[in-house]
Amino acid sequence: MTVEFVRTPDDRFADLPDFGYQPHYLEDLPDFEGLRLAYIDEGPRDAPVALCLHGEPSWSYLYRKMIPVLLEHGYRVVAPDWFGFGRSDKPVDDDVYTWDFHHDTMTAFVDALGLSDVTLIVQDWGGLLGLTLPVTHPELISRLIIMNTGFNVGVEPTEGFVAWRDYVANTPDLDVAELLQRSEPTLSDVEAAAYGAPFPGPEYKAGVRRFPQLVATSPDMGGVEISKQAVDFWANRWQGPTFMAIGKDDPVLGEPVMQRMRAFINGCPEPLILDVGHFVQEAGDQVATAALASWAE
Repeated sequence: MTVEFVRTPDDRFADLPDFGYQPHYLEDLPDFEGLRLAYIDEGPRDAPVALCLHGEPSWSYLYRKMIPVLLEHGYRVVAPDWFGFGRSDKPVDDDVYTWDFHHDTMTAFVDALGLSDVTLIVQDWGGLLGLTLPVTHPELISRLIIMNTGFNVGVEPTEGFVAWRDYVANTPDLDVAELLQRSEPTLSDVEAAAYGAPFPGPEYKAGVRRFPQLVATSPDMGGVEISKQAVDFWANRWQGPTFMAIGKDDPVLGEPVMQRMRAFINGCPEPLILDVGHFVQEAGDQVATAALASWAE
């Protein structure tokens, strides 16, 4: 595809705390030719895959505490940056970012890497998108780790979400580092800066601005039909091991939402409740350790 984009300079990613993994790039994804997608790919290529999907307004750095635990347990860890985020190219036109744009990126990425036997690890938009993978790839997912997220089925939004959506819509140069640190006060200044590294100016933040606008709040919005099919899969056909972790201090996707999500995931056990907010991966070492231990029982 031919779109105008910006590419975050590499020096913005120098000396990232606890994230020394070398990026890999795909520049020839079908229908996305000309755009470079970045991803982390660590561990043996013939090992079971942990596919880690990030959300808004983060990037694969979000998984820095989970990756070492997963590698220690013999997984291959794959963590892409959506277009508009992380080290991936960032189209500058807000209108480029649609449900189909992101969903088609995800399916093209999975196909390009030939992934199989996947442990799907999702939170926020990683879940809205990733939970639809069984609709297009019914044999792909073997296990699920799910954190604060939802299904994109077009239900009436909560007041908390509307406030967040409106805030982002009216803040074109959103300070990502400040937002993350406000949400997770335990973040150090250098960690918060790492979250903000991909976004040196407003022209780099079209993807950030658009994600909240793409959450389906009515039945006619993008992604609703495939998300409803996904609900049916997880509720009625899913048979694999599941682990749910909830950041209880999340004002939008906290425990009430996630307990409702649990009811839609066949066989989902009691969740791990953590004293963190929306970005549950900030306790990612605890989540990964507990999930793997529960599956080994």
